[in-house]
Amino acid sequence: MEPKQLKKEVTGLTALTVVVGTVIGAGIFFKPTAVYSASGAPGLGLLAWFIGGIITIAGGLTVAEIGTIYPETGGMMIYLEKVYGRWLGFLVGWAQMIIYYPANFGALAIIFGTQVSSLFDLPDHVIAPIAIVTAMFVMAINFMGTKYSGRLQTAATLLKLIPIAVIIIAGLSYPGGGTIRLIPFSMESHPVATSLGSALVATLFAYDGWINVGALAGEMKNPGKMLPKVIVGGLSIVMSVYLMINVAYLFVLDSTQLAGTNTPAALVASHLFGEFGGKLVTIGILISVFGGMNGYIISGIRIPYVLATQKLLPFSNWFSKLTKGTNMPVNGGLVILAISIIMILTGQFNQLTDLIVFVIWTFTTLTFVAVIILRKTQPHIKRPYRVPFYPIIPLIAIIGGSYIIINTLIVQPQNALLGIVLTLSGIPVYLYCTKKNQKI
Repeated sequence: MEPKQLKKEVTGLTALTVVVGTVIGAGIFFKPTAVYSASGAPGLGLLAWFIGGIITIAGGLTVAEIGTIYPETGGMMIYLEKVYGRWLGFLVGWAQMIIYYPANFGALAIIFGTQVSSLFDLPDHVIAPIAIVTAMFVMAINFMGTKYSGRLQTAATLLKLIPIAVIIIAGLSYPGGGTIRLIPFSMESHPVATSLGSALVATLFAYDGWINVGALAGEMKNPGKMLPKVIVGGLSIVMSVYLMINVAYLFVLDSTQLAGTNTPAALVASHLFGEFGGKLVTIGILISVFGGMNGYIISGIRIPYVLATQKLLPFSNWFSKLTKGTNMPVNGGLVILAISIIMILTGQFNQLTDLIVFVIWTFTTLTFVAVIILRKTQPHIKRPYRVPFYPIIPLIAIIGGSYIIINTLIVQPQNALLGIVLTLSGIPVYLYCTKKNQKI
């Protein structure tokens, strides 16, 4: 009897909303503070948002090539395994299973609980319980099948764009706003090179999540045509939204005011609509964060399943088991949920988000390099899609990714070291499982 396979139920719309819905999460509402604090001026801040979008789109165009060569469920772990070897594919899957997806899911759940507490004036001690219940609810929806989680993702993505659109339209029409708030380009107290670099790191976190759609390639009906379109199309939408809403922010408040608040979007809305505006944006944040949580889990629960089908996890038979009827890898989802709950109980949103940046960008940059390696080692392999303007676009992606790695090592060495240790903790697991498989 052949093992059950994941169904090819992921449509182009679902995949597109995974990109848009996962990327547009909490970053659009919170990261302007870090961007304008680092840049010191509106012009340089906007440039950081623009360059961050260009690097991300270059990365999307690059990864789409290797994604169509290997359109299998698992995404980046499959790409790295094919090019560098099984051990590296395992390590990225391990890092995604115990760090990347749980930390993202947990961090967004903390933000969700925080915003619910703010909306209803609840005490801080309810934040963690709200976050945990929300995480369990999102996971339960995904256990019901791709059809339901995909519909939720589509609805959440469309709904989250409504308050964003309202802020953009109202902000651009704000009396007294205009180009005056978009200048100066830079400040003498903030050197352009270093300030732009720090601001760029903040924007690239806000753009994070786009590569997760690659994990769904094995469930797409025509990944060769669909995957490049949804990655580039989704990221183009995200970049446009980020630029427009930041211009709208600057039409209402100057960059100093945006840098001085932890809730820039809510402060802008309160100027535009009064107290009601603050509540409106809080609801928008809740919808946005909820959709982001769902987007990460749609991709995340596939990772333990893929590792288990390769017999690279202890209790692989348990991890690779699919539920009857829905054919979903529930057991892997339960493990990710358990790790997420532990992370939620720490209550450290910023530490969790900082933790994932170094790890995921290390593997992502290796994926960019893999495209160049494949061009040289396997020039005749079937490529349904080729990255345009090769090798310029892959090099832009590699340079951008390398900057993130180096910057994190310099600025946040403790988080980088923690990420390395947790990732390398998978090596004993890999050695144990491969040795066990050799004996069978």
